[in-house]
Amino acid sequence: MNILVINAGSSSLKYQLLNPETQEVLAKGLCERIGIDGKFTYKPTGKEAVKEADVAMPTHSEAIQTVLNALVDPANGVIGSMDEIGAVGHRVVHGGEKFASSVLITDEVMAAIEECNPLAPLHNPANIIGIKACQALMPNTPMVAVFDTAFHQTMPPVAYTYALPYEYYEQDKVRRYGFHGTSHKYVSQRAAVMLGKPIEELKLISCHLGNGSSVTAINGGKSVDTSMGFTPLAGLPMGTRCGDIDAGILEYLMNKHGYNIDEMLNILNKKSGVLGISGVSSDFRDLEAAAPQGNQRAQLALDSFDYNVKKLIGAYAAAMGGVDAIIFTAGVGENGPDTRANVVSGLEYMGVKLDAEKNNTRGKEVDVATDDSKVRVLVIPTNEELMIAMDTAAIVKA
Repeated sequence: MNILVINAGSSSLKYQLLNPETQEVLAKGLCERIGIDGKFTYKPTGKEAVKEADVAMPTHSEAIQTVLNALVDPANGVIGSMDEIGAVGHRVVHGGEKFASSVLITDEVMAAIEECNPLAPLHNPANIIGIKACQALMPNTPMVAVFDTAFHQTMPPVAYTYALPYEYYEQDKVRRYGFHGTSHKYVSQRAAVMLGKPIEELKLISCHLGNGSSVTAINGGKSVDTSMGFTPLAGLPMGTRCGDIDAGILEYLMNKHGYNIDEMLNILNKKSGVLGISGVSSDFRDLEAAAPQGNQRAQLALDSFDYNVKKLIGAYAAAMGGVDAIIFTAGVGENGPDTRANVVSGLEYMGVKLDAEKNNTRGKEVDVATDDSKVRVLVIPTNEELMIAMDTAAIVKA
């Protein structure tokens, strides 16, 4: 069964057509600047990418129609007809407490997703637009919603409850939700395969490190704690996001500089993180280039990031009563040997020993711990699209 995976943003749409059984990607690409001037990229496997500018995409419907046209195009298409698409899997950022797993999309499900819009105002409305556009163009094709938050619904109350007046949880659903769940779920399952053990027997710490970053404690295949919170702003310092800070700082800066809440949130979301510390860039590669040239703020940004990842690993090992493997994934985790080395340095007391030669790798699935390390250190490239496709296929077949 071929699954079309859609990840819709407010003005963009990522897509992949793949077979979850064979794990073969038939084609993938991106629609950008929807509603502006439309830019379209289409890459069929084994062929040159097709890039087009100024494609008419006033709405997501035209963007998805452009994707479907490319998939069945006589010259560059990868399927003979739309009938070869068995289902569509949609990434949905926030499912609140309503969804603990992926689900077949119905009118009731759509209404429930819309109820979660206030929890993810930048993401859920765009995800809904993508779903509705696909439904209009493919009315007879099953649609499945796969939620970033679903994997974390196994967290116990002690991990997700904030120390606020309890009525804010009861009435307003203010709690820790966590994100990157599809990624953490995928790499934890791959880790079990690499270790040759049932996932139910493993204590894992998954480090999804990139422009957006989160760390998750996974005990027996279930998320028991995670660093992102009510929103993706919490936890680690990220590319442009501040991560955990003293909330009193907001009042102090707003009073001193006259910021309103929108301006303050813009600073916390888009001007902070390693960009804010370094003043150089939100891209870790730029920081790694600047630091050896004597840029002390770039070095501080890198050190701060690594230090905070290390602290979370120690905290989650304590929460689970041990750890069998530490997983590094996403752009920085997969491709940053220096980051991995700095993060695990000092964790020898936990039984972590890194093999420097093995660690000199990028983007490959490999165990980079020494043979005698009590805790394995795994590099696992994430594949959220494959996880979405696998969930979608399983639900449709059921």
